Amino acid sequence: MVIRTSIATEPAPPRGTVTQLLLQAVDRFGDETALRNFVGDTDEQAEISYRQLLDHSSRIAAGLRRLGLEPGDRAAMLSENRTEWALADYGCLLARVISVPIYDTLVSEQVGYILENSGARLVFVSTAEQLEKVREAAAARKLAIQVILFDGPSDAALGVHGWDAILAEAEVDLAAIRTQAESTTPDDLCTILYTSGTTGAPKGVMLTHNNLHSNIEACAIALPIESGDVSLSFLPLSHVLQRMVDYLLLTRGCLLARAHSIKTVADDFKIVRPTIEVSVPRLYEKVYNKVTESTGLKKKLVDWAIRVGGDWTDVTLAGKSPSLPLSLQHGLADRIVYSKVRAGVGGRLKYFVSGGAPLSVDIARFFFAAGLPILEGYGLTETSPVTNVNRAGDVQIGTVGPPVPGTEIRIADDGEILVRGPQVMKGYYNDPEKTAEAIDADGWFATGDIGEITENNCLRITDRKKDIIVTAGGKNVAPQPIETRLKTNPFVEQLVMVGDRRKFCALLVVPSYENLDRWAREQGIDPSDRRALLRDPRVHALMERELMGQLGSVASFERPKKIALLEDEFSVEDGTLTPTQKVKRRVIQEKFSALIDEFYEDQNEDITVFNT
Repeated sequence: MVIRTSIATEPAPPRGTVTQLLLQAVDRFGDETALRNFVGDTDEQAEISYRQLLDHSSRIAAGLRRLGLEPGDRAAMLSENRTEWALADYGCLLARVISVPIYDTLVSEQVGYILENSGARLVFVSTAEQLEKVREAAAARKLAIQVILFDGPSDAALGVHGWDAILAEAEVDLAAIRTQAESTTPDDLCTILYTSGTTGAPKGVMLTHNNLHSNIEACAIALPIESGDVSLSFLPLSHVLQRMVDYLLLTRGCLLARAHSIKTVADDFKIVRPTIEVSVPRLYEKVYNKVTESTGLKKKLVDWAIRVGGDWTDVTLAGKSPSLPLSLQHGLADRIVYSKVRAGVGGRLKYFVSGGAPLSVDIARFFFAAGLPILEGYGLTETSPVTNVNRAGDVQIGTVGPPVPGTEIRIADDGEILVRGPQVMKGYYNDPEKTAEAIDADGWFATGDIGEITENNCLRITDRKKDIIVTAGGKNVAPQPIETRLKTNPFVEQLVMVGDRRKFCALLVVPSYENLDRWAREQGIDPSDRRALLRDPRVHALMERELMGQLGSVASFERPKKIALLEDEFSVEDGTLTPTQKVKRRVIQEKFSALIDEFYEDQNEDITVFNT
């Protein structure tokens, strides 16, 4: 039984290839700047025009052919987001070689699995550190694999080819390479992207050229992009969101600048001054928490500005004109708070796009009031990735918007979101059984997410199907909305809700130590010993007051009864976060199993705060 179906109002774009879009962009924009990257640790930026982009990527394509790769072969890429990654990708497109991105945060064992499973014959690596991972992986699995190293010279004895040496090759027949590239068909496999593997071995998601082409073209219809726009690219290119967005922006004449690193984004915003920006909610949470961490009179002014901005946003999005008093108040709030937020992201940003995880409604309202609307979207690696996105002129806060052109959304009887459209993957590489489990005979892909469709044809995500907590009393609790609400608290850095098959729910919380330490000093508490700080009853009282006070009208069975304060942040390095900053719930529950058991051994029915 199906509860409701949502169908895009625009038809699917004509079939095509990513290569076709790239070549058309080169022909259209020629000597205009396509890519820009910082030179080392300086603020100086080097530029690459569209024509130079084609020349560089053609040389990479020719290099791949000289090294023995044929159309249909696989080449992996183990690197952080950088210009060489993009050029290597474009080189693979021109050579009709299937790219296999690998997150630079993975360890050698994981790298080895992907190299072996995909059958990669060559791997692009960024640094000596990444090269060592490949060597360890190749030795452990007895793989014969060639390497192109971005940062370093060639070493023929080890099968390592320097990036500069590949680009310096003089004998390149550009016309022949273009002819080969233009023979790519929409159904050709473009890339194999491996999932994070939180519940077993990672699966290789096969995306065809038309999967990505259709998503690029559909998003171009949904999002306003102009030649001359600028965007800062900083999310991992191994993740399909940033990669597809880079394709989309580049092929529309938007200049793509690379951040120094993901840790320098706040400073890089002020230098690059983007007009369009795509990120995961963590960026917006950090900006919001930075603004709200004020104390004293400044905090009262900020809180007032946020309340006024929220009221102004609600009236505006309801299609009404704010009253004169509200407009005047919003103007004052803008001068006090919101103008500084705009300046912090460069001063000329038109809109943000958010994906990859749920976005807090409070944060969305805050940014809208600041004149920085966040167009929240939704999708998965298996859907190339976008299925839904809000429109710039019709933001529906609390939803991920209507379907993009050519896309159908269904809600099954258990609440699961089903998707059908040209962006749905070809399948999982060498795994027909899991492919059949994910995509039914009618082409509907089961997302694993729970949601509902609103009256205005927008999709609202309520939780991840496998994350739903069923308490011992049989109550279903969706943790994501509660977690998303609590993440806006200035004393919270990260948190996870637990309680499946238990008698009540509980929270694992990593405090924002910057704000907690400041508060502690104001209370005469020495924050230098973090463990002692977390044991202090005054800290326990603060965290209980802050967290429980923010839950408002949450039902009693959803309200956590125990809170644990954790000393260390969740991270990619310790395995508790995926490379795209998503929490690995099962890993966290296993890591803190003893602490979680302690929650339920405590006979006290009142809210109790624990610490590690």
